Amino acid sequence: MTLQGAKFVTSAATPRQFLLPQKPMLAVCGKSNSGKSTLINLLAGQKKLAKTSAAPGRTRLVNYFDFGAFLLADLPGYGYAAVSKEEKAKWGKTLDAFFAEKDKIARAFVLTDIRRDPSEDDMQMINFLAYHRIPFTVVATKCDKISRMKRKERVRAIANAFGLGEGNVLAVSAVSGEGKDALIAEIARAVSQTEEE
Repeated sequence: MTLQGAKFVTSAATPRQFLLPQKPMLAVCGKSNSGKSTLINLLAGQKKLAKTSAAPGRTRLVNYFDFGAFLLADLPGYGYAAVSKEEKAKWGKTLDAFFAEKDKIARAFVLTDIRRDPSEDDMQMINFLAYHRIPFTVVATKCDKISRMKRKERVRAIANAFGLGEGNVLAVSAVSGEGKDALIAEIARAVSQTEEE
């Protein structure tokens, strides 16, 4: 699968604005500052398609990107402590409403920093997806920040924490591009499975 010409489509602030596409849809979710925007830019081969920020908690809408063969939805980051309870509750409702249309979602990619153990919010996200039978893959981001030996160890630890096989956790670096091919192969599988259904 070649990913070229990706473009931003729209942002949705409320469930009424969510897109119901005619093509497979992928969702990118994760804690604030887990690298969602950076990963989208890596896939697109563009530096500024998705806006990145050093300050976590910037994505407060569902942002849609058209990759040709599929639509990608960038979901609001969760678990950012400096946000009010009202804002957190709003984000939670947005995520619930988005995943309520689960038959429209080909796969969810849950991002987690490879250097950190999964948080309680990460565990809730994985349990939510598993409970609703939404297919997902964990993407361990920022793998360039640790040695190759340490990467295998961290992938195993993250898989164990989530109760998954190591094959369900992909180590990826937006800086070095490592893991990009494996991620695109996973996307291609998800897209082709949806088209066959």
